[in-house]
Amino acid sequence: MTGTAALVTVIVLTLVFDYTNGFHDAANAIASAVSTRALTLRAALLLAAVMNLAGAMLSTGIAATVAKGIIDVPVGPDALTVVFAALAGAITWNLVTWYFGLPSSSSHSLIGGMVGAALAAASTVHWAGIAEKVLIPMVASPLIGLVLGYLAMVAALWLLRRANPHRSGRVFRRFQIVSASALALGHGLQDAQKGMGVIVLALVAAGEQTTFAVPMWVTLLCALALSLGTYSGGLRIMRTLGRRVFPLDPPHGFVAESVASSVLYVTAFAVKAPISTTHVITAAIMGVGATRRLSAVRWGIARDIVLGWVLTFPAAAAVAAAVYLVADALT
Repeated sequence: MTGTAALVTVIVLTLVFDYTNGFHDAANAIASAVSTRALTLRAALLLAAVMNLAGAMLSTGIAATVAKGIIDVPVGPDALTVVFAALAGAITWNLVTWYFGLPSSSSHSLIGGMVGAALAAASTVHWAGIAEKVLIPMVASPLIGLVLGYLAMVAALWLLRRANPHRSGRVFRRFQIVSASALALGHGLQDAQKGMGVIVLALVAAGEQTTFAVPMWVTLLCALALSLGTYSGGLRIMRTLGRRVFPLDPPHGFVAESVASSVLYVTAFAVKAPISTTHVITAAIMGVGATRRLSAVRWGIARDIVLGWVLTFPAAAAVAAAVYLVADALT
């Protein structure tokens, strides 16, 4: 395969990853709004797709972290093989977790794929950068979402203690349109940039550019792929987030979405860390659910979700390493 063909293949595969990221993570933004009947399914999917597209255009800070802060690859054809293998590992794990309805992290499957492929190729892995920008936020962001979700819901329940439940439910259904939009915007802001970073890494490795700046055409392609994937939906995972973890009502859904979107914005603009929207919204749902009573949250389902989180990084890394070794043997 020529260098140009290899680069085009990597770009196309990145867009496929963004598409799977979209349909895998569509539930993040709309599960609670659909489960509380604040929005119909198609209206929620359309809203999420539009806001994902808008969010993807807001920043490229995380793309730079992904492009130059995770691994180093030498310029040349072998570098593109590393990126190809990383994407193969991430896409494979996305499809596996989608099939079983587990809301795992597309972000961490991509990072895991990059690390696995780099290790198999004996390329440099920036472990300090991974610890600072990936592992610490991976642990901290869901904990923050859980605690903030609980505290914000306690405050909301106190403010609503004398409110008419039916009237407040109708009001919060309207509020959920805003909070779901904010969460979808945050998802686009976070997740589209990971694909941008991979394409920029491939462009630098192929010698097509010397800096890690994100070209506008890369931003647009990744935004569109994520948006189209989001519109195609992810009903399996939506059922897990919207009903199986905790049966949400409009106030609980609004608070969970508002907390999760706030965490996404802070980490994207202030920390520039590629955190998982899935981790944050799932933890926030657990937090708001725990205010009703601890047994209201189905902790068995939560345990399975956490297991998926733990497995994501090594599983995607293992698949990516295997793909690299096979591809390298065939070339």
